[in-house]
Amino acid sequence: MSISGDSGRRGRGPTDHTRRERIAQAAIAVVAERGVEGVTHRAVAAAAGVPLGSTTYHFATLDDLLAVALRAAAEDNIQRLREWEKDLPRDADLAAALTDLLIRGIAGERPRTVVGYELYTAALHRPQLRPASTAWDDTLAEVFASRTDFVTGRLLAAIFCGLQLQALLTEPLPAREDIEAIFRRAIGGSVHESSGG
Repeated sequence: MSISGDSGRRGRGPTDHTRRERIAQAAIAVVAERGVEGVTHRAVAAAAGVPLGSTTYHFATLDDLLAVALRAAAEDNIQRLREWEKDLPRDADLAAALTDLLIRGIAGERPRTVVGYELYTAALHRPQLRPASTAWDDTLAEVFASRTDFVTGRLLAAIFCGLQLQALLTEPLPAREDIEAIFRRAIGGSVHESSGG
């Protein structure tokens, strides 16, 4: 799988300032397709469309490569989450909105979501990966707390991650009304109980 998307003449070696980014994005693509255990310098080089030596030039170890890939994936997820929150009306039904967000991550953006959890799990055994993972957790809690309160925000973040991981492993997907009911119970009476207000 190649995600480089480049055309025309490319720079070479250290003078190609986009190559490191292409390699990191290729690592994300490999994780999505093969999981963390499938990440090798050779597989990433093939996905990025660069010589094998380029991956080892920019990333001496696979852990270095995974760390950059996780940071890139987390930053992208954080940006998308903040855009979602910015576009969400202040009087929105939060339980319904969270359900939509969760289902979008499973049905519409599954590869992106899988990458996030693959790298998140890898952080259990690779301490250098943990800061990016906790940044995602903290942003979820912060965004959700901005619509509720501090404790409820942390609770919703934990529920969101747990439900999304379960949904990735479940066939068929859990019923929308079941997911929404869980969020609604967690939120309690702090927000609208229905989309009608």
